[in-house]
Amino acid sequence: MPSLTIWHVTTYRYRQPVAFGEHRMMLRPRDSHDQRVIEASLKISPEPRSLRFVQDAFGNHVGIARFSGRSKELRFESTVLLELSPLDAADLDLEDAARTFPVEYSVEEMPDLAHCIERHQPDPGNEVGRWAHQFLPSSKSIGAFELLTRLLQGIHHGFRYRRREAKGIQQPVETLRLGHGSCRDFAMLMIEAARSLGLAARFASGYLAIPLDDSAEPTSGSARGSTHAWAQIYLPGAGWIDFDPTSGSVGKIDLVTVAVVRDPHHAIPLHGTFIGFPSDHLGMEVQVRVTSDTPEEIWASSQLSTRPQLRQSV
Repeated sequence: MPSLTIWHVTTYRYRQPVAFGEHRMMLRPRDSHDQRVIEASLKISPEPRSLRFVQDAFGNHVGIARFSGRSKELRFESTVLLELSPLDAADLDLEDAARTFPVEYSVEEMPDLAHCIERHQPDPGNEVGRWAHQFLPSSKSIGAFELLTRLLQGIHHGFRYRRREAKGIQQPVETLRLGHGSCRDFAMLMIEAARSLGLAARFASGYLAIPLDDSAEPTSGSARGSTHAWAQIYLPGAGWIDFDPTSGSVGKIDLVTVAVVRDPHHAIPLHGTFIGFPSDHLGMEVQVRVTSDTPEEIWASSQLSTRPQLRQSV
């Protein structure tokens, strides 16, 4: 069973010492049948007056920090060691209800899935719905999984990936018109397209682990990672299946789930407030490393350089 260590550091810098309001963090991965957290630590500087952890309505882990005093810098360092056992997409066991389209959810499932079937994003002209229906064959039936795979590849091949530093997401209709977006924009387009077809869909966020390319300096256990977002679609028998339109892949390979929500506004990795002038804020720096090194090795290597390893990509 492979294990990974995720090192995620966010640093805010200010022109002069400022006070801080409440900060909420979603940095600890979920525990489930395909991933298990072995060890997790969170270091915050300056040290908060109080720090507590809760689970939200979706079962995601949320840290809540409150501060006293002032500082010119605020730093959050999360280190997590976890085991992964992702199921290969080829091993999915789909019930008869999911082998054809449209899918019929059971009476027992519908109360819990209803909010994930409802459309959440504005689409007065049903542009997303019309776009999704083009993947339906006109002369024969199609399986729900095959339809979703077509939809996934339609986004992966039909849109250009463009990293955005701005917060929030593009509305799916805007992504359709622009022809480009970030991973979170592609995830929301996939989600709203699936919902327009009567399927239960939700937003997933976490980390993407990618092997280092040949030009990078080789070190044992090295890997590259970033924050990431993708879609999950519910099919009877198989449950929630991960669809990543950015990479064009199905399943949990290279994905570490931190949060699952109906709306991406509920899955922000870190957000809070400061008390001062708007001009006091100098910027935010994000570093992410996902490796097979131990947390101790990650910590030691992080002390050798203050240069960011990777930046946030979603």
